[in-house]
Amino acid sequence: MIFTELIIDLQNELKKELAQIRFIIKKNPALGYSRIVEIGKEVGKMYNIKLIVNFPKEGRIEEYDMYGKRDLSLIVDYERKRFPIDREIIKQKAIEMLGDVKTEDAYMYENKEGVRVFTDNWKIDILPHSVHIWTEFDEKVTAFCDWLMENVYQIKKK
Repeated sequence: MIFTELIIDLQNELKKELAQIRFIIKKNPALGYSRIVEIGKEVGKMYNIKLIVNFPKEGRIEEYDMYGKRDLSLIVDYERKRFPIDREIIKQKAIEMLGDVKTEDAYMYENKEGVRVFTDNWKIDILPHSVHIWTEFDEKVTAFCDWLMENVYQIKKK
């Protein structure tokens, strides 16, 4: 449930500062984005994770009600190059938990490994050192990310 706790903590912190963030974004979007990134890093520290809030598409920074509910990167350990479990288990679990998704090996170079889980509309990039979630966190995505945190990244709250 670490992912669930993490995103709830992130959403709560962003909500606390939302009025100030909105004001800053109207004046200076780059400064507003910097504050959002700072909040993500502060929340991530509680879990010993580098947490990055992403805005991959233009205009998303103004979708205030979606802050912390999609497009996150969680960097767990830059040194990790291999998963602690077989990639096939990750792929099987993705299909089992997320339903109609495709999976493939990704980033397979320099003795590194990774898995991409995707549909036509979104993707999740799973690397031994990080996970990048490029979609909204519905119940299935959240449950799958909870499973990843426990079984692939072995994260526990400080």
